[in-house]
Amino acid sequence: MDSVITTVPSAAFTTPKPILPLSEKLSLVVKLLLLGPPKLVFNIIRCHAIATVRGISYQHFVQCAFIKFALRHLSPLQIQALSPATLAGYKGWIKRRQAQATKSTDKTGPFLSERLKVDIEPLSDGLSSICWIGDRTKATKFVYFLHGGGYAAPMSLGHFEWCLRAYLQASLELPADSTEEVAIAVLQYTLVPHGQYPTQLKQAADGLTHLLASGVRPENLVIGGDSAGGNLAVQLLSHLLHPHLEAKKITLQNPLAGAFLVSPWVSGKTDGPSFKRNGGIDMLCKNAIGSGVRNLVEGVESYEVEVKENKMWCFPADFENAVVEEWFKNLEEVVKHVYVTAGEEEVFLDQSVKIAEVIRTANPKLDVRVEVTKGEAHDWILMEGEKKIDGDATKRMRSWVKDVFWA
Repeated sequence: MDSVITTVPSAAFTTPKPILPLSEKLSLVVKLLLLGPPKLVFNIIRCHAIATVRGISYQHFVQCAFIKFALRHLSPLQIQALSPATLAGYKGWIKRRQAQATKSTDKTGPFLSERLKVDIEPLSDGLSSICWIGDRTKATKFVYFLHGGGYAAPMSLGHFEWCLRAYLQASLELPADSTEEVAIAVLQYTLVPHGQYPTQLKQAADGLTHLLASGVRPENLVIGGDSAGGNLAVQLLSHLLHPHLEAKKITLQNPLAGAFLVSPWVSGKTDGPSFKRNGGIDMLCKNAIGSGVRNLVEGVESYEVEVKENKMWCFPADFENAVVEEWFKNLEEVVKHVYVTAGEEEVFLDQSVKIAEVIRTANPKLDVRVEVTKGEAHDWILMEGEKKIDGDATKRMRSWVKDVFWA
């Protein structure tokens, strides 16, 4: 089946791939050629040593060392210059995956070949869009996916593979006579420094509004994301409870089927116990997160006002538990199931557990599943996607979404 591209002006909706000024280019060359090699060697040795001492597999931790270097030492523009933009990455991945599916001899081949096509819907701001994985015209269930990357990195190969393996292929495990299947709506949103908070919330709300207006029913929809995407998912859930004045107000006729938060970035603080314990082995570290917070909210006056008024769309885990519980009260009227995952070896462990606990305490009728997994660090399902494997984290996610949609 040939790829089909929704016809829209190519420059109408995307964060442009940056053209680095000379100073940024020179800085990037120095970082990659001089700073990079010793830093990478140090990161790899340290990750290996800590994994050995803790008695855990160091699978994926070498890749963590590379990501740590990029997030710690490269600017958002430099990261974007080295990475395919989300739309370009999406189109390339669809093309490669469809070619593989056409040649495949197992049952997934025809299934994927019929459902993998380039399908992009621009949103109303002209800068963001929905990229579809799966056939939205056949789907009965939907996932609204918000990718991570510190709001600085575009969507990666691992995200696309995660969506395919955990969600699209979930329907292959249903009885043969089932007509149920899933399509994933991926939000392509504006990255920093092109847009700070609450730009991404406005775009996420616009995307959800678009899905609902197109006929997707809330009870057939799961939303969620990883890391910064988990932050954006929490912003969106908060917006459904407490409409943000700068985003489209959304009124749900019924609660959403579910929400997943994978290693969610829900605090701007970097002084907790899990930062101290896991900063040496995780892909994230104190300095990288500090820079990420500044890139997102520094100089945003409305954010500073929100913090003073205990309004916590962006970083709710920065507040005292009782205040956060009050903020998320009645979330059970917005969503039926919440799934929070974190690795025991990641710096976001404490804040991930906190957000899950306060949501559960504030909503005793809400099904909140929390998984903290030994031997895993930040965003382990993404690492599995990068290696194109159905690892434990991917299987757990697929099991959860099947329970939410079909149990």
